[in-house]
Amino acid sequence: MKRIGVVTSGGDAPGMNAAIRAIVRLAYSNGLRVFGFERGWEGLLTNTFRELNPRSVGGIIQLGGTILRTSRCPQFKKKDGLKKAAKTLATNKIDGLIVIGGNGSFKGALKLSRETETLIIGVPATIDNDVYGTEETIGFDTAVNTAVSEIDKIRDTAISHERIFIVEVMGRTRGFLAATVGLTVGAEVILVPEEKLGIEEICKVIKENSAKGKRSGIIVAAEGVGETHKIAKEIQRHTGAEVRLSILGYAQRGGNPTARSRLLASLFANHAMELLLKERGSRIVGLQNGKITSIELKESCSKEKPLDLSLLKLARVLST
Repeated sequence: MKRIGVVTSGGDAPGMNAAIRAIVRLAYSNGLRVFGFERGWEGLLTNTFRELNPRSVGGIIQLGGTILRTSRCPQFKKKDGLKKAAKTLATNKIDGLIVIGGNGSFKGALKLSRETETLIIGVPATIDNDVYGTEETIGFDTAVNTAVSEIDKIRDTAISHERIFIVEVMGRTRGFLAATVGLTVGAEVILVPEEKLGIEEICKVIKENSAKGKRSGIIVAAEGVGETHKIAKEIQRHTGAEVRLSILGYAQRGGNPTARSRLLASLFANHAMELLLKERGSRIVGLQNGKITSIELKESCSKEKPLDLSLLKLARVLST
């Protein structure tokens, strides 16, 4: 093991830079050279990279986003794209490749691993927290805190104007972010793709709360539950309450990573390097039962991480 590559793929997540920093400095401490491929998988297709060293990653631990940049790359998913990426790794004599990203990135990494002799390790970084094999991903804690901070402000207005606010958070297919945010802001209702909740049930909760004297409320909804503006109109029509919609959007992806996200980035990077130094590949690192460990890349890509629906039940009890 002499030369390793690093790539940040898919959606950015706070803490990616902290992971890059840790990978580079750990690699150098073991006498390895590091090459950062730019704009995600696109860098492997175009052979666009830059060599990284301990000084080039100085002052980035606190920065959101990724200094290597990232992009969606449909061509990479095709057979010729994978062949081209494998050729880039061979041409540059890359012995190990660390992929920082989420589910989509790891599925791409799994396909690439079948086309190359380069050892590949995945480092989970996504605000969706939906990677099987780890209890938490880099960036999730930051995104939760960003959303909580904004919703706390929205609640001030909700109380002042006696309104119901639907706050849409990210989560096209999974509700990990919505569930955690909803519980920690005291939301009266949490909507996630994994558990369908009809308008009648939502309105029943609002009416029951109104009967108890509550004149305002917060509904946290993952974007994957459907058109939230229509849900807002339906709730207003059925309850007579004044309902407003606030979409937090891409702000959840940015910002300075929290100490928790930086810690996971450093610990994940350390274990990724340990695996490569032991000549082990096709694995993802993760947090399980409070310990940093790893599982096979294939297993992570083939299984779906379950959402703890008991969080929703707890939130309902605590918000009464």
